[in-house]
Amino acid sequence: MLVTFTTSAYADITMFGDDGLAMLKMMGHSASVPGAIRAEDVAQALSRLTAAVEAAKKSPPPADTNSDEPPVSTAHRALPLMNLLAAAVKENTFVSWK
Repeated sequence: MLVTFTTSAYADITMFGDDGLAMLKMMGHSASVPGAIRAEDVAQALSRLTAAVEAAKKSPPPADTNSDEPPVSTAHRALPLMNLLAAAVKENTFVSWK
C-alpha cells in the first residue's frame, strides 16, 4: 500500500503505507485512508509532526540486523511531508491523502 499526500500548494508526496500511516498518527490523526485535514487545522498537524520528529531524534533508530542498508531516520522520512504541510499553511489550503 502507498499513501499519497496532496495539497494545491505543493507537489504530491507518496510514502510507503507503514511510513505514511505513522506520519498520520504523529500528526494526531487516525490511520484512516483516505482522509483530509481542514486548512485551519494544518498548522497544528505540522506542529505535532515537528514535535514527534524532534522526540524521535533523541532516541536512535532500531537496528535492522537483516539489512545491509543504513536505517533511515524519522526526520528524513518526514521532511517532504513537513514541507508540504508548511506550504499548505502558507497558502491556507487543506491537505488530503489517499
